[in-house]
Amino acid sequence: MPVELTFRLERDPLGEREVPVDAYYGIQTLRASENFRISGLRAPRAFIRATGAVKLAACRANARLGLLERRLARAVAKAAKEVAGGRFDTEFIVDVFQAGAGTSHNMNANEVIANRAIEILGGKKGDYGLVHPNDHVNMGQSTNDTVPTALRIAVLSESAGLLEALGTLEAALRAKSREFRKVIKSGRTHLQDAVPMTLGQEFGSWASAVKSSIKRIERASECLKRIGLGGTAVGTGINTHPEYSGRALRELSEASGIKGLRKAEDAFEALNSFTDFSSFSAALRDAALDLIRIANDLRLLGSGPMTGLAEVKLPPVQPGSSIMPGKVNPVMAEMMDMVGFQVIGADASIAAAVQAGQLELNVMLPVIGHNLLHSVQILTNAALAFSEKCVRGIEADPGRCRRYFETSEGLATALNAVIGYEKAAEVAKESMRTGKTVKETAIQKGVLTKAEWDRIFDPGRITRPAEFSALRKKRRAGR
Repeated sequence: MPVELTFRLERDPLGEREVPVDAYYGIQTLRASENFRISGLRAPRAFIRATGAVKLAACRANARLGLLERRLARAVAKAAKEVAGGRFDTEFIVDVFQAGAGTSHNMNANEVIANRAIEILGGKKGDYGLVHPNDHVNMGQSTNDTVPTALRIAVLSESAGLLEALGTLEAALRAKSREFRKVIKSGRTHLQDAVPMTLGQEFGSWASAVKSSIKRIERASECLKRIGLGGTAVGTGINTHPEYSGRALRELSEASGIKGLRKAEDAFEALNSFTDFSSFSAALRDAALDLIRIANDLRLLGSGPMTGLAEVKLPPVQPGSSIMPGKVNPVMAEMMDMVGFQVIGADASIAAAVQAGQLELNVMLPVIGHNLLHSVQILTNAALAFSEKCVRGIEADPGRCRRYFETSEGLATALNAVIGYEKAAEVAKESMRTGKTVKETAIQKGVLTKAEWDRIFDPGRITRPAEFSALRKKRRAGR
């Protein structure tokens, strides 16, 4: 009875190796998987999908130019589509920390596509005389232009979900801003009492911050649409047809579904400068900074419930302690902080990698790609979870907010504009001395009647300059 083979023999410039007979990857991928046993992390789905789209575009461009025989091109194109569709994700076995520039990832894709195309044509995996990873799948390409192009496509594709998630968060904050528009409270600066505002205005400022982050990410995304595919090794376009880059770009737009892709003005710059990636990362970092700030403000406003500010109640989503019964913690805000810290760290790694380019190439692309796509993923998931499990369920404590408002020295600033500096100072000092609220003190001293106080410090007036100014003029005119 014949022995069933479990390996096939493949050769490359360094010699021979046994490759698992059923594997779609080949000898160069095998070597890379053995060389880079670093993190256990593999290429994310978005990057594999984008790589498949790039290979498909290159294949179609070469076929239309008559450089790739039609039957072979159909097989390569079908295999590239299947890679983009996710059929062979498990065949991408190289660690994200790998050979510079992403050569290992590129060859992993070339070998998988070649072996699948061989199979489509009726051959056996490893028969590279039928379809060759370099000569056919990688035709007119270099790692140096295909991998950066794939990363641009991957980030652009994934950023759509991030923008949608941030839009959801902005809408949730904006809804709370409307809900809390009449909840008067004391503002705080330097973590000390300040002038009055509404809780709605506070939430509205957070919604606007998220909106600004969306705009920054959108602007940074536009720069990623500059494509250097066709520049090959250093930007000259060696080994390509004169019409290849233009055709490949059109095919890539169709294969990826991304509109607005444009040819890089300078192919040399597209290969040696990766500041488009660092600019996008900076936009993510800035979004993370604002999200951390918003999460921390909610932690402060929800602190307590008896010994903190407790102006808002964050929705309870899980028990908070293994030892303290009944304790509930602001876990969604804490998660948002941790995600933000990770994004900041990733941005620092990306910045270091971007400046590490030398001469005609930046070989640090793999670490840039890993950190950039990871940041997009976790920010997307965090924004959605934060919206759903925290922001939408927040409740205000209007009574507590008003008590803080009525006892705050910040009211003296508003009183100053109505009754003058000297009288306002007297009221503030006596309030501090007696422990009575500013409201109680002002009414008791006869500075204002209760009706006057209610009119002046109505949330709709005190927090809007025009209405407050009109009321102040009216009262002074009536003296």
